[in-house]
Amino acid sequence: MSGESLSVPGAPRRGMVLAAGLGVRLRPITDRMPKPMVPVAGRSLVDRALDRFAEAGVDTCVVNLHHKADMLRHHLEARTGGPALVFSDETEVLLETGGGVRKALPLLGREPFFVANADVLWVNGAEPAMRRLAAAWDGERMDSLLLLMACAGACGYDGAGDFFMDDAGLLRRRGEHDSAPFLFAGVQIIHPRLFEDSPEGKFSLNLLFDRAIARGRLHGLAHDGAWYHIGTPEGLALAERRLS
Repeated sequence: MSGESLSVPGAPRRGMVLAAGLGVRLRPITDRMPKPMVPVAGRSLVDRALDRFAEAGVDTCVVNLHHKADMLRHHLEARTGGPALVFSDETEVLLETGGGVRKALPLLGREPFFVANADVLWVNGAEPAMRRLAAAWDGERMDSLLLLMACAGACGYDGAGDFFMDDAGLLRRRGEHDSAPFLFAGVQIIHPRLFEDSPEGKFSLNLLFDRAIARGRLHGLAHDGAWYHIGTPEGLALAERRLS
């Protein structure tokens, strides 16, 4: 990890790593450890994500906990370096992505914040991806800005894609098309207003993405580096080979 902060003026100072998932498709590895602790080329997924947050100048990061929560908490409490960590406990009920962020909103504050999934691994291109997101963020036009990956270059991904993106960065769903050129890369900036009138309990961020699309306020930015989905043992093995 680089010790140099690469944040831009006005960039989010708070963030969240979504680390509560069960990692079912990565069994049997996740029978003995939480998915965020799975090492890839010598460093855990969650530490790799937090390294990127520190690199982007994030001061405080929320991490939600559910599967093998104590093991993950102890791992993170032993971490050295930034950002400062705050835990959001979901041990009683797993709230999914939307519900998990909604529960953590009091810890995240009223300003835009970064969110990253703990089951993706990205390698910066010419400029750090989170710095690019911060530079592209426009709170007047956006409720969320998603980092996107071209499906053709995504390692460990075999889906049909998630989004089409126009020249202004506005997103629309794949819908009834057989495929779409971009997938959500699991990293984004969110404004808390995205959660206005959101339901209580468990729900997916996709619900709020669809509302933002309807309002013309969901935007994307194409990633210019490598990207790995660590969703299965095969995806993990591929990332190991590429990164070692």
